[in-house]
Amino acid sequence: MHVLITSDTLNGNWTYTRELVSGLITRGLRVTLVSFGEIPLPEQTAWMDRLHGLSYHPTAFRLDWMEEGQHDFEDASAYLCSLAKEIKADVFHSNHIGYGALPMGIPRVVVAQGDLITWWKAVHGREPKDSAWLRWYKRTISRGLMGASAVVAPSEWMLNSVRSAYSGGSRELVIHNGRNPIFFNPYVTKEDGVLAIGRLLDPAKQVNLLTQELHTVPICIVGEDPAAEQPLKVPVRADVRFSDGTTGVALRGPQSESQLRLLYSKSAIYAATSRYEPFGMTVLEAALSRCALVLNDIPSLRELWANAAIYFQTNDPASLADAVRMVSSDPQMRRNFANRAFQRARECFNAHRMTDNYIQLYHSVLSRKAIAA
Repeated sequence: MHVLITSDTLNGNWTYTRELVSGLITRGLRVTLVSFGEIPLPEQTAWMDRLHGLSYHPTAFRLDWMEEGQHDFEDASAYLCSLAKEIKADVFHSNHIGYGALPMGIPRVVVAQGDLITWWKAVHGREPKDSAWLRWYKRTISRGLMGASAVVAPSEWMLNSVRSAYSGGSRELVIHNGRNPIFFNPYVTKEDGVLAIGRLLDPAKQVNLLTQELHTVPICIVGEDPAAEQPLKVPVRADVRFSDGTTGVALRGPQSESQLRLLYSKSAIYAATSRYEPFGMTVLEAALSRCALVLNDIPSLRELWANAAIYFQTNDPASLADAVRMVSSDPQMRRNFANRAFQRARECFNAHRMTDNYIQLYHSVLSRKAIAA
């Protein structure tokens, strides 16, 4: 089987793509991968070197929700149709919903890892203001959902949110994202502290909740420019550890995969403060590193992590501080929740299961096409 896949290098989508493509190649499938947006750096594509059966086509086509993305959509559509015909793809798997209606003549699977309307509703509590561009975007996403052979989301919450935000949709199912546990070390002695990942000014990740109250343990926030001036209410240091016993927030710039692996392994607690999280790849990575999870009480995180995490009152910095204080002051509770998260991550969100589910779906949509023919 030959699968044509689209992805981009933003956020956790590239990580998900790496896991899936690696799994498909290992199972003997052929994959042609097309990326949109920023051209990835060499370290972002190093994982491809050992994969025989993968053909990679980086492009600079902008994503549909980006400024000027509408103008690139037609060119990207024509490119994908031409490529699918050239390589004789059996299945088209797009992580960009709008391409689900392309006239390819092969089954089309679209995966809703995120979209503008559901993001805006979660962050702002309403839809964005009407505009010609927004009407185009809604039409494009709705057509993609209606034209797809199957619509996938990484959580029930995301599937329901997409269903309520747009008209259309065919066969729908949830396939959880997965990670390979081999990339993480859950056996390192933990240091007393909290790790979080995200920019302070990102309204969806809202890691700034950790800067609104004093905490009893050090906080490390990854992904921010330490030199950026922010209105913080707690002591801040740039890219240092609070090894002198004081508390506060340490801001670190973007970290490499190996640096993040070390931070995960040493952190006792991981705080996920997002108000919009279709899945949450960093939460999964923290769980596989045996961090105790302190999560914002939003439906998607409740659904995915159930009783394997501690939840703070939705978007409430004082409740977050209370949860951190409770977990950090009780080592046995912290270990118990770390173990719960670790076990749930390995059992429910592993890359092997994710790959199996997608291969099963590919066979299913191909069978339906054969029967229809």
